[in-house]
Amino acid sequence: MNPISKSIPKRGHVEKTRGSAVYVCDYPADGLLFGRLLRSSKARARILSVKVPQLPEGYRYIDKKDISGSNHVDILDDNMPVFADETVEFVGDPIGLLAGPDARIVNELLGKIEIRYKELPAVFDAKESQDVFFDYGYAKGDIDKAFAEADEIYDEDFETGRQEHAYLETNGVIAEYKDGKIHVHGSIQCPYDVRRAVAKATGMSPQDISVAQDVIGGGFGGKEDVPSMIACQAAVAAVQTKKSIRLILDRKEDIETTSKRHSSTCKYKAAVKNGEITGMEVEVLYDAGAYTTVSDVVLRRGMLSAAGVYSIPNLKVHGQARKTNTVPSGAFRGFGDPQIFFAVEMMMTHIAGALGKDPVAFKLAHTAKQGDTTPTNGKYHFPVPIPEMVRRVLEASDYSRKREEYKFQSGRLRKGIGMSMVFHGCGYTGSVEQDFIKPVVRLHKDSGGNVEILTAGIEMGQGLHTVFVKIVARALGLAPEKITHALPDTAKVPDSGPTIASRSVMVVGELLRRAAEKLKKEWSDGEEQTVEEHYKHPEFLIPFDTKTLQGDAFPVYSWAVNAVEVEIDTLTGRISVIGAWGSFDVGTPIDEGIVIGQMEGGFLQSIGWGMMEKVTVHSGSIRSNTLSDYMIPTAMDVPNLRVMLHVDEYPFGPYGAKGAGELPHVGGAPATIEAIQNALGMHLNKTPFLAEDVIEALKEVKE
Repeated sequence: MNPISKSIPKRGHVEKTRGSAVYVCDYPADGLLFGRLLRSSKARARILSVKVPQLPEGYRYIDKKDISGSNHVDILDDNMPVFADETVEFVGDPIGLLAGPDARIVNELLGKIEIRYKELPAVFDAKESQDVFFDYGYAKGDIDKAFAEADEIYDEDFETGRQEHAYLETNGVIAEYKDGKIHVHGSIQCPYDVRRAVAKATGMSPQDISVAQDVIGGGFGGKEDVPSMIACQAAVAAVQTKKSIRLILDRKEDIETTSKRHSSTCKYKAAVKNGEITGMEVEVLYDAGAYTTVSDVVLRRGMLSAAGVYSIPNLKVHGQARKTNTVPSGAFRGFGDPQIFFAVEMMMTHIAGALGKDPVAFKLAHTAKQGDTTPTNGKYHFPVPIPEMVRRVLEASDYSRKREEYKFQSGRLRKGIGMSMVFHGCGYTGSVEQDFIKPVVRLHKDSGGNVEILTAGIEMGQGLHTVFVKIVARALGLAPEKITHALPDTAKVPDSGPTIASRSVMVVGELLRRAAEKLKKEWSDGEEQTVEEHYKHPEFLIPFDTKTLQGDAFPVYSWAVNAVEVEIDTLTGRISVIGAWGSFDVGTPIDEGIVIGQMEGGFLQSIGWGMMEKVTVHSGSIRSNTLSDYMIPTAMDVPNLRVMLHVDEYPFGPYGAKGAGELPHVGGAPATIEAIQNALGMHLNKTPFLAEDVIEALKEVKE
């Protein structure tokens, strides 16, 4: 084990366990105005009038008329309004904000506002939508020839559902106005993104706006886009009232109105010749919800993974993200990969079954190798360790014996086991880091030899502060206690890019390592010193074209093999996970304990998406709007979960590290659904698959 992998106490965990950590809701309310959003009760409608009652002194209603900048939230593009303009597009669409010094009175007054609508036709199913937000396609080889020469052609449709982030802390911000300047702080994942959005909405100069992160109670992608929206709303209100605005969503509001994982429909058509897959044609459809948010990038990342870990010589992929009058879809751990990997893994298993072949052996026969061409005519430049990882998981889970044993079962209790093989591309797609993000990091040494890390990277439970400290300490040869990394404030730290896309350790961590090496060479005792490091794009990459989707989509990939074993009660439909095993390659773990924790949490989250987590929507309204109605798995639901780390060092990451945070959510669901279908002896094509689905499936078989 690399010495840097040895675990140290995690930064910030003592404050959290003692209860002394300060979240946005813990700030004193003295002098603040409490904000609550007036939201649409209609899925799609024209706003005819908004009648606000006579407000007591000190209370103020804010809407589109009060916006001095642009009434658009800057999230990649600008099709989402800060406050609804002429129409509302989903149940929960913000129309205005009511603010005042007493939260109870604000709530009472909010309930007295009368809205007159003219309802308009709404669309709730992406398959029926004619409003296409994004449309992409790419190809490799000669797909027409592959189908013309095929011995067999297989085609199937796969569906995946939405997923709620279910973070411990809901979204919330405080916008403070003073002397013509705005300071926003709260549960914020991407401080500079929020600053850009607030500047656009208020019409203020970015130099007059600062954004800081408070301690965050989890994110999983749900605090990538939403904070930009509520920060704009709170900041507009702060400018108008010249007061500080506290806007914190309650749990019901957060579940009903914040972004979810995109639901999807994927159509796969495969050509088989001489027992091998020679071509695949893939149609991908993601439900974007009412506004685009980050659907552009989520769709493209999913499409880039359409062939899974497999080397398919002929490939044609087409994808769309369409509008529906439902809550906007957004970022969620895995960022488009979980949907597509569910489809391709199930498709490979089903084809293997049709050919009378063992699914693991069939998949391994098609697995890509180092040096192979990627689906976008890039190259797998580094090792593809799937075969070795499969071997470890097979041994740990006793997979082969169980798979054979569970083929033919009768009686009330039935067991099944399934396996998935997945990857996650590390970092941004193509040259986004070089062309748009252009990350910068800074180190400041005081006269006493203490070093402060200055980046926009945020700690949201994933251990970023700890691993950044370890990287810098290792490069400087100092004890970690000599290194600090505070919660970022855009007024103090450079723009090192947002904490997303499994880029933080691999990209920003490597910049910090280089900066530390530079500081070490220039070190002068007793003096203050500052060094800065700017991003440099790896020269080995094949340039990526974002329009044609050709070239190296990612510099390197993280890999995972997951196995899940279930027991099903065919009388009640209850699905119990009795075993879960995962091998994960994220390069060198900068802190082994933190990485294992990330793998365990993400794996469990993915299993939950497979068999438990269902977002129930009726006429555009989310009905599973409490944590009693929306169930998430706990350690009690998967009592036997084992994580193994496979290490293939990435030479362009700090001490060999690659992306880690998103990978573990990619493979759990397909492994779980394959285990369920192994137990039931039938083909399954959707996730989640719940107890009621078991009963319905068994009923159909009986009939």
